[in-house]
Amino acid sequence: MTATVTEPNDTLRAIRIGMRMSQEDFAKALRKAGAELDEPNEASKRLVQRWESGISKSPRGVYVRALEHVTGRPIEELGFTLTVMARVHDDGAGGHDMDPDPEGVAAASPDADRAAAKAEEQYGGVWLSRYEYYSSGRDSTYEGKHYVVVVQTGSRLTVRSLPGASSNPDSPLSIDLTLDRSVVTGSWTEQTASDGYYQGARYHGAVQMLVEPTGRRMAGKWVGFGKDFDVNTGPWELRLMDPSTNKAALERYSCPPE
Repeated sequence: MTATVTEPNDTLRAIRIGMRMSQEDFAKALRKAGAELDEPNEASKRLVQRWESGISKSPRGVYVRALEHVTGRPIEELGFTLTVMARVHDDGAGGHDMDPDPEGVAAASPDADRAAAKAEEQYGGVWLSRYEYYSSGRDSTYEGKHYVVVVQTGSRLTVRSLPGASSNPDSPLSIDLTLDRSVVTGSWTEQTASDGYYQGARYHGAVQMLVEPTGRRMAGKWVGFGKDFDVNTGPWELRLMDPSTNKAALERYSCPPE
């Protein structure tokens, strides 16, 4: 039998943690969403474990719509490998989240949460993200702040902002980083508020930071494009606020940074 290598869906895990939901809570929310959408589903903690562990990578249409309803994000931003069938078929066809296990692939362990938490020990937790940018239209320098959840799997750091925890209202931030000793390199995306100065524009770019020896701060620079498609850059840092992602810690930081 050939071993199957799976890659965890850290994006979904980070978003769920940021919503202050356990895997069981998340499954209940999906079932409730299915009822509200008149598309009943059988979401379970085990199914959520399979998604987050990477065993199941492409949810069926009924789960796609429930996931979007619960998280408020399009399925493309939830870390799945999508099939065309998952989105266009209303009869539930397509996808790979049927309950029976694929041949040769074990079900997610009941201890999946504890194992994943152990993998987060080095850099996982709640961090304060702060960057500076120059606004040519306002001829001034501004800063953007977000409280974010960091989920670590090996050398990969998945960073997602907590709901309602940004200095600019309704501007979710995503950063995906790769750790190489004391250097982190990756990409960032921010969706600005539709009623804000940038009128819902979506910005993205690259970022590289150095990790301080304490492991409690990362600092470096971002690069991205402006509204006139000129390339801009500025400082960016992450500061550890709490190494825990328990409910109390998430509640404490689910607010705009001062």
